[in-house]
Amino acid sequence: MQGVTPVFWFDGDAVDAARLWTSVIPNSRILTDIPYPQDGGKGEPGSVMVVEFELDGRPYAGLNGGPQFPFSECVSLQVVCDDQAEVDRVWEALLVGGQESQCGWLKDRFGFSWQVVPRRLFELFSSPDPQVVSRVNAAMMTMVRLDVAALEAAAAG
Repeated sequence: MQGVTPVFWFDGDAVDAARLWTSVIPNSRILTDIPYPQDGGKGEPGSVMVVEFELDGRPYAGLNGGPQFPFSECVSLQVVCDDQAEVDRVWEALLVGGQESQCGWLKDRFGFSWQVVPRRLFELFSSPDPQVVSRVNAAMMTMVRLDVAALEAAAAG
């Protein structure tokens, strides 16, 4: 076996999504695209059927399969950011044409869900003090984009 690759189903914009995603996530690149065959298939012959790409070195593929299966929040990608500046950069880039949600979630312009999370949140959630964890969780639940300083203030009480 050569590995497992998640494949995302798009309605014709897999290449655009791969271009955006690989431009936002470090250590990412588009590997190849595979056109629809000339002798049949669902797509326009010669147009991109599958685009293969890496996000942070991990393989993914986008299939231009049509409108039958839109994205939902049941599948998302989580981007763990080193600091608030990185949270802000990733958030702003993925949000263009998309929609904010809550607790660090957003949908990009393709309708795909992302969780943009500062690494510090996991550290605060790992506190041995259940009151700290409770305060951090309560603060997070009020946020759209996660705010490291506000999470740390909640942890401090």
